[in-house]
Amino acid sequence: MGPELPFEFAVRVTAISLQGSGASKAAWKDAIREAARKALPEGSWLLTEPLAVTIFIFPGAVMQGDVDNRVKPILDAMVRCVYSDDEIVERVVVQKFEPGRVFAFQSPTDTLVSALEADEPIIYIRVTNDLHEELA
Repeated sequence: MGPELPFEFAVRVTAISLQGSGASKAAWKDAIREAARKALPEGSWLLTEPLAVTIFIFPGAVMQGDVDNRVKPILDAMVRCVYSDDEIVERVVVQKFEPGRVFAFQSPTDTLVSALEADEPIIYIRVTNDLHEELA
């Protein structure tokens, strides 16, 4: 059985850019996979249906570089861990929240609250099959 959706987790790591070194990207992807596996129910299988992914990046300081360069390594890290292939991801929402620039969320989940309260760089990731989740 696949994980109950939406599925969310947080990774206590600084978001690396697509242009990062091969070794640093590999270690970073491993950290994302490890966090996802810890949050997934034991025995769950890979998702194969169309998905939407929300990524909130909470850097420890002003983030250098483009936010869009952080997306591809995150999506790639979840292949064969959360979903079968990143081609099934039909929608991606990404936003960075630099220190002092976070707003109040209306109904944050416990996982998002933990990310908001973290005093170190953290990435919040939410995977859902509701492709119109924040649009209604």
